[in-house]
Amino acid sequence: MRVVKEAETRRNEILDAAEELFGQKGFDGTSTGDILGRVGIARGTLYYHFKSKEDIMDALIERTNATILHAAQQIAEDKSIPVIERILRAVMALNISSGESSSTEIMEHIHKPQNALMHQKIQKAVIRSVPPILAPIISEGIEQGIFNTPYPYECMEIVVVYATTIDNDMVEMTEEERMSRILAFIANVERLLGAAGGSLMSVMQMFGSSSGAKENHGDE
Repeated sequence: MRVVKEAETRRNEILDAAEELFGQKGFDGTSTGDILGRVGIARGTLYYHFKSKEDIMDALIERTNATILHAAQQIAEDKSIPVIERILRAVMALNISSGESSSTEIMEHIHKPQNALMHQKIQKAVIRSVPPILAPIISEGIEQGIFNTPYPYECMEIVVVYATTIDNDMVEMTEEERMSRILAFIANVERLLGAAGGSLMSVMQMFGSSSGAKENHGDE
């Protein structure tokens, strides 16, 4: 007797299969037939839940982002954490490519040429979703006298756009050039937010080069 599964369970099975296949073969290299075979369902069942492979990708991105953004939101709302530390921890929670998320494998493939469309959609979702999480922390920092800017949301939007560029290898550069960009980025973010010089240097931990950055910064 065929077991009729709840719609949400079946939907997640399809997304799990697509996530694994996209990670292995790329978005363009995966067919709906591949997904059908992996889940073991009929084509009509697939189209009941998703109209196309692009819809599956959008749902997968939405599911991935929802999990990550929820974790960052919890950190952002924890006012027991100092403002600058909270920004760092919230950003690190958003850095899913270095976490233990089940989506780590697929994120490692996002930057490959065959997954350009997925990369674009992920980046668009990040730019849309992250500033609303970080902006209230900046507003709190303004109230505490840590920051001084009339544009907390816009500042975070600028930060997110640039951060996704230097942290996702969109621009080819040597490690030395990358380190220079990061140092310049932090210095300019401090100015953008009206923060004290050096107060955001702890953000270097996000890039795994905290000690070297501090030494370089100290020599300037």
